[in-house]
Amino acid sequence: MPIRMPFTTWRPLVTAVVAAVLTAAFLSPAAAHAAPRESRPVYSYANAIREAVWVDTGLDGDGDGKSDRVAVDIVRPREPAQRHRRVPVIMDASPYYSCCGRGNESQLKTYDANGDVVQMPLFYDNYFVPRGYAFVGVDLAGTNRSDGCVDVGGRSDIQSAKAVVDWLNGRAKAYTTRTGTVRATAGWTNGRTGMIGKSWDGTIANGVAATGVRGLRTIVPISAISSWYDYYFAQGAPLYDSGPDSLSDYVDSPGAQARCAAVQRKIVAGAPRTGDWTPFWTERDYVKDAGKVRASVFLVHGMQDLNVRTKHFGQWWDALAKHGVERKIWLSQTGHVDPFDYRRGAWVDTLHRWFDHELLGYDNGIDREPMADIERHPDQWTTSKTWPPRGTATTTLRPAAGPQPGVGTLGLTHGSGTETFTDDPQHSETDWAAQVGKATADKAGFVTRPLSHDLRLSGSSEVTVTATPTTRTAHLSAVLVDLGPDTIRDYTDADEGITTLTDRSCWGASTSGDSACFLNTEAKTKAVDYTVLSRGWADLGHYASDRKGVPLTPGKAYTTTLHLAATDHVVPAGHRLALIVAGTDKDLIDPPADRPTLTLDLSRTQARVPLVGGPAAFALATSGTATPSRPAPHLTGVTEPNGPLRVPLG
Repeated sequence: MPIRMPFTTWRPLVTAVVAAVLTAAFLSPAAAHAAPRESRPVYSYANAIREAVWVDTGLDGDGDGKSDRVAVDIVRPREPAQRHRRVPVIMDASPYYSCCGRGNESQLKTYDANGDVVQMPLFYDNYFVPRGYAFVGVDLAGTNRSDGCVDVGGRSDIQSAKAVVDWLNGRAKAYTTRTGTVRATAGWTNGRTGMIGKSWDGTIANGVAATGVRGLRTIVPISAISSWYDYYFAQGAPLYDSGPDSLSDYVDSPGAQARCAAVQRKIVAGAPRTGDWTPFWTERDYVKDAGKVRASVFLVHGMQDLNVRTKHFGQWWDALAKHGVERKIWLSQTGHVDPFDYRRGAWVDTLHRWFDHELLGYDNGIDREPMADIERHPDQWTTSKTWPPRGTATTTLRPAAGPQPGVGTLGLTHGSGTETFTDDPQHSETDWAAQVGKATADKAGFVTRPLSHDLRLSGSSEVTVTATPTTRTAHLSAVLVDLGPDTIRDYTDADEGITTLTDRSCWGASTSGDSACFLNTEAKTKAVDYTVLSRGWADLGHYASDRKGVPLTPGKAYTTTLHLAATDHVVPAGHRLALIVAGTDKDLIDPPADRPTLTLDLSRTQARVPLVGGPAAFALATSGTATPSRPAPHLTGVTEPNGPLRVPLG
């Protein structure tokens, strides 16, 4: 059964309901409908209260014999406090406020001589403080002005932010200085808290929500991790050549680097490069605790994010749905990009309405709007009442041998025979897709006939293969490809689908030390002949268990299922859908110790794809009478993915 908050999301607050009933009984119909629907910028940003407190986490991560305190910088409107009115909180807990910066312009926190924040990165404080919200920026343990050590998504990271939610709700202690004894209270807030953040920041929001902490009413995770194992491995296959110890070292404050050597050693020991699951990863798996989530979730992700890959949002979304958590989702064509930088006006308006509904209890109708916004083409968006849409059904597609080796067909009927390829670590999905219609030694490709009707994939796919390796180690990749001309966001470009311009637009109020004006952006696009729409990878040695691998026996057949990343993509009429199975996907997974040749048993290989309309939709879309034409010898797509991104930056 889902756990719900006392004031259930999607419903007006109980007090508001009672007030509305009483008001309707005594006022005219016109007056009864005068309840606020939108918070307005009626408070002074320049005169806002700026202060810092240090919240006691109850942990001693750095082993100095004292409880760690995390620094909490606060910007809140002065006028409500003068009138003894309590305000809700928007919170971003981050490891990046001093080392690396936030947003497209890499903003850092700055402080005045008293240690109070002057510049708070991003637009949240500029925009929401005048509208009656407090904004709280939390330095994770081990970063900036906080005690403790970074443990990369573990107990310390999550408790850093959870303790602040507890303090905002009167359940934890805070102090006016880092080492002093003067207590700080949060009598200025009603405790209703929303967490927001991109990448690691959004990951912390996921993790705190998964504790079930009371007072956290909503989270807005943007391009966020849902299980840290899946940031570093894909079913045993390493995605990077380094582990979380490098990440903690990257964001640790100078003081933390000096005192956190023991924590670093624990991280190294807990996250071996074998790809096996350990208790370290269990602690950092938030998906397993989705049933504890009390907050509503507004999830945002780029469908071509190759840093925090889209498996993260797919498995988190599905787990939240299973437990009845109220949800909303935006899916863009970008890579690892904030919606403020690809759909700015609509994003600010939607986020404003979301927080007004979830934190102020305003009945503004956002709960009755479509659940999903999906970018179909650059700057062209569509909506879906639910996501995945009703009528989506898993459809089993089967590969079959074609007229030449490695170039087969894909359809509903069982195939037979075998295909063989040799792992080439110098080739990536772009190389495979560009030559999908040509026999090459490094992949096996299977293609539908040209579609007579659009075909929409919505959700997560699986590809089951039976493969016989020639070596004791082997990695596998499976990708789904839309074959046909299109103009898409250039997600492998350095800016991952956007171009930053030189002019600015303003979103909120400014001071001399904190501007609300940010560089504008526009879509960066590329004309392509194909689009890779979903990917998955695995170590074949983890065939029996995702959690522990074994050496392979050359010449023995193994069956494994690759979990492909979630997406929402329409393959248009006239295009084809392709499945490609290969070895190492250059720069997206690391190669195995050996260079295997693998033979696929096509009779025991299949793709399970979430199609809107299910098998009937596929049958209709592929029922045309035209003879399939052979794809061009070499197709043009985006450039191959850049080198591995080892830091979930924002």
